Amino acid sequence: MNHTTRHSIHPTDAKSYDTQKLREAFLIESLFKADAVEVVYTLYDRLIVGGVHPVTRPVALDTFPTLRSEFFLERRELGIINVSSESTVTVDGKEFTLKTKEALYIGKGVREVIFHPAPNGADTRFYFNSAPAHHAYPTKKVTLEEAETVETGALENSNHRTIRKVLINSVVDTCQLQMGVTELKTGSVWNTMPAHTHDRRMEAYFYFELPEDQMVCHFMGEPQETRHLWVKNQQAVISPPWSIHSGAGTSNYTFIWGMAGENLDYNDMDKFPITDLK
Repeated sequence: MNHTTRHSIHPTDAKSYDTQKLREAFLIESLFKADAVEVVYTLYDRLIVGGVHPVTRPVALDTFPTLRSEFFLERRELGIINVSSESTVTVDGKEFTLKTKEALYIGKGVREVIFHPAPNGADTRFYFNSAPAHHAYPTKKVTLEEAETVETGALENSNHRTIRKVLINSVVDTCQLQMGVTELKTGSVWNTMPAHTHDRRMEAYFYFELPEDQMVCHFMGEPQETRHLWVKNQQAVISPPWSIHSGAGTSNYTFIWGMAGENLDYNDMDKFPITDLK
């Protein structure tokens, strides 16, 4: 278990950051290390952003000192999305097989979570978010067919995309965690445009299925004071409640969004016209 902590940043302070400091505060450059769990504990609604890369053996989700808990999910809930080949996760002895982009919700109180390498030796990577929980909801697997799916945007605006809400209150009971998968169609590169903020929730983006020689320019900051981060494949961005979260890639790509905070209303957001951004 490798863990780091990211502290909350005030928007006024963020205005003075140079490129390196902005990246250190908000960009997660490495989430996968062979046979290890990598986690970033954020002070934004206490969301944890993590990745697991089992290669030669199963990998357990252990607690770490920052949590001050006997086990990882003693006071937390967990959302996992498989971002590689089909493999399994064991939850208190019960096995769940996840295909690519399928999700697994695990509620508070589960003592043991184990990630297994793919049986055929294929690349195996799991991305996860975890948030504090006040109630124990049952573990549930969500397939892409079970997700709440929306197709939006248009090729003419370079933002034709499919949004799959996999861990959302219309699909599975959670305390505060929400997650989904958005896929950009070939020829489209813009996500989350027009941009928005939501003071009631923070968000994290994980970009993947991006060719190794391509990148996404992720836009963040207050709508009148935007900044950008260049993001590579399988990297993540932490988005504070005061920040927009949008991106344009040099190729189409897929990303996972995860939210935690005050409510479970997906549409609770403050939108900003494109022409008002600065």
